[in-house]
Amino acid sequence: MFVRTERLFLRPGWPEDVDELVDAISDEAIQRNVGVSALPRTAQAMHDYLSLDRDPRLPHFFMYLRSPGGPRLVGGIGLGRFEDDVEMGYWIAPGYRGMGYAREAVRALLDQARALGHRRVVASYFENSVAMRRVLDATGFIDSGEYRERFSHARGAPLRARIFAVELDRCDVGHPIQEATGAACPG
Repeated sequence: MFVRTERLFLRPGWPEDVDELVDAISDEAIQRNVGVSALPRTAQAMHDYLSLDRDPRLPHFFMYLRSPGGPRLVGGIGLGRFEDDVEMGYWIAPGYRGMGYAREAVRALLDQARALGHRRVVASYFENSVAMRRVLDATGFIDSGEYRERFSHARGAPLRARIFAVELDRCDVGHPIQEATGAACPG
């Protein structure tokens, strides 16, 4: 599965991406703020990660900037399962933060999630990540008021994460998901 946005190309990782992905993911800020299992930090671990069988309804993409000089790795984004929820996570490589790529990729991923039949997507937010909070607010996620404990492998400890959610099947006039994504109501 591939997704094209105004500036980005979202695609699965390929074996020839391994070194570039390891370099980007080794950034300590990425490791500390992604609330999932440990991210691969070696070429072999990355190769193993890219070789995993994936649920087609839970895609993982790497974001590449479409540019005249060739594609440049901007970050990663995907869906996964956490307890009973479909959860979105993403990371942005150093040098590409604050340029709107996360918002663009999140909107595209939410469109894919809707097309795949998901009705709700959640995101975990560690409260020290102000940038992620802005992205969630701008893309239609609503603070659920709920907290979950998430283990941070990079920090070696569980952390409290606030849960944000977006209802993809809502079609209320003025609903944040329609305003944030411009998505049309089905039917």
